Amino acid sequence: MKIRLVLLGSRFLFFFVLVSIAFSGIFASNGGMETEKTLAMIKPDGLRGNYTDRIRRAIVESGFRILKERVVELDEDRASRFYAEHSSKSFFPTLVKYMTSGPVCVMVLEKQNAIADWRAMIGPTDATKAKATHPNSIRAMCGLDSEKNCVHGSDSLQSAQREISFFFEETG
Repeated sequence: MKIRLVLLGSRFLFFFVLVSIAFSGIFASNGGMETEKTLAMIKPDGLRGNYTDRIRRAIVESGFRILKERVVELDEDRASRFYAEHSSKSFFPTLVKYMTSGPVCVMVLEKQNAIADWRAMIGPTDATKAKATHPNSIRAMCGLDSEKNCVHGSDSLQSAQREISFFFEETG
């Protein structure tokens, strides 16, 4: 009798542990990790080249949610403030000129690991390199070079929060 109870008790414990592991995996994969927000921008060349719908489709198909979206025109002051971290670099004046050459589409994207996943989707900064090394990236699809590279993506959580706030006047 004692042996049978111990055996039943160990079976119950084994079953309980097995069920616990199964449910912890389900909950961890569906809601255990927090989602991130990141800023995605389709630059003037992307809008001029009519890539917006293709980029938006790729975003959604990759599991992102587009929380907010707007098309804006940057003036020289706003473009300079947005790219202030590059103000001492030689390419800064041409970057500002390029970013003010037409409207941009800014979006707040959300998903788990959003910042890294969006950066991986867009590919290397230099679109010429992207075409060779990351042919399925967005920059390979529609970028021209390191300046006219079609899209922008936040590079860190702090940048994402600052950039989302810059365009949507709230913290991300």
